[in-house]
Parts: sequence; structure tokens; C-alpha cells
Amino acid sequence: MTTAREIMTSDATCARESDTVHDAAVTMAQKGVGALPICGEDNRLKGMITDRDIVVKVLAEGKDPRAVHVGELAQGEVVTIGADDDAQEILRTMSEHRVRRLPVIDGHDLVGIVAQADVARALSNPTAGELVEALSYD
Repeated sequence: MTTAREIMTSDATCARESDTVHDAAVTMAQKGVGALPICGEDNRLKGMITDRDIVVKVLAEGKDPRAVHVGELAQGEVVTIGADDDAQEILRTMSEHRVRRLPVIDGHDLVGIVAQADVARALSNPTAGELVEALSYD
């Protein structure tokens, strides 16, 4: 049984709620990632910010990325996966919530991120294909 802990990227960097969107974009570029978990001042996970969020919710609306704070983009409850959950549970959660990245938590602590590509590498080809199909947008 492959677990989230085994396939996750463990050096997840948080964007703070108080960071500007510009700061988050710079961090994404430096890390070569398309999303960052948003952590509050209490170190609790508050959401995710993606490169798409920056384009659609900030730039396309003519907002200044140096004036908008990351916390303003955190919406609703964050979909997460437990560190010891297996690959099938990751697949089910990603498919059900139509997300490509899942923060991995151990208790209340963020310990990593599992991306669609991580799951695809860990699963058999037919199962990985099902994930990609489930996450493809119409």
C-alpha cells in the first residue's frame, strides 16, 4: 500500500495570509511550482493559491498583485489528505473534489503536497489514466 507520505513532496513552502500575491508569485517561480498552501499566522492551513488564481482573480480583474493579500484568495474549507492515507484514497479525493494538488497533513501539521503527477507515477497506468480523465475539465 503506497501512502501519501511516500509519494508527496515534503518541502512544501507556505504562503502566509499576510503575504502579497506578488510575493506568492515570486515564491512559485523560485520553487518551480504552480501552487502554494496558504498558512495562517497560527500555522494552520487556510487554503491554496494557484498560478491560475493569480491570473484569473487578480490580474484579469485589474487588481494590483502587490496590494492584494494571499489570504483574500483563500476560500472555503481546504481539501486535504492524511499522510498515512493510501493512493486509492488520494485518487478518490482528487476525483471527488476535482483538485490536482492535495496538502498532506499529519494531525494538524502540513507535511507535504501530493500532486496529480505524484499519484500518476505511483499508480498503474490504467488507474493514472482514470485520474487524469476525472480531473479533466469540460
